[in-house]
This record gives sequence, structure tokens and C-alpha cells, in this order.
Amino acid sequence: MNRQNKMMSLIGLATKAGKTASGEFSTEKSVKSGQAKLVVIASDASDNTKKKFSNMCTYYQVPFLIAGDKVSLGHCMGKEYRASLAVSDENFANAILKATKDSPN
Repeated sequence: MNRQNKMMSLIGLATKAGKTASGEFSTEKSVKSGQAKLVVIASDASDNTKKKFSNMCTYYQVPFLIAGDKVSLGHCMGKEYRASLAVSDENFANAILKATKDSPN
């Protein structure tokens, strides 16, 4: 399984477990309230959205990834397209980060 598929599977599991928040407003709220352990930003999100979340995550010291596209992020969550999502579980966040770094693909 390649990195992208593994990451999407983990996001799907986290969503089923109720450990994600998606959409711009919910992601921002999760980061600012300290619940977010990881933020994933779609690679095809607008430059403004990428800049906003990367700056916000840097300020609040939340790790973030720019990965996937809006359609695939939404699809793995069982929703329409999503430009951003926050993972609120430490274990899921670590597993997603590990999947994107360690995989040989």
C-alpha cells in the first residue's frame, strides 16, 4: 500500500472513530481550541487556504501536511470534497505522520 492510500485509510478510520473535524471553519476551531493534533491540507486547496492553515498551525504548534487533493480527502471521510481537516486523536495523528514519512513508496 502506498503512502497516499495508507494516509487516506487512516483518515477514514479516524473519521469513523469521530476523531476528525473537516471544513475550513471546523478545522480552524479545532486548531485554536487546542484539540487538533494534526492538520491535513489538500494539495489543490487555494494558496490563501494553504497559507492560512500553515501559518495558524505554526503559531499554535500543530503539525500539518499538504497531501492528497480535495476530492480524495473528502472521499476518504465519506463526504464531498474537503480542502482541510483536523485530526484530534494523538495516536491517529502519529500514525498518519508515520505513514507519510516511513513508507518506501
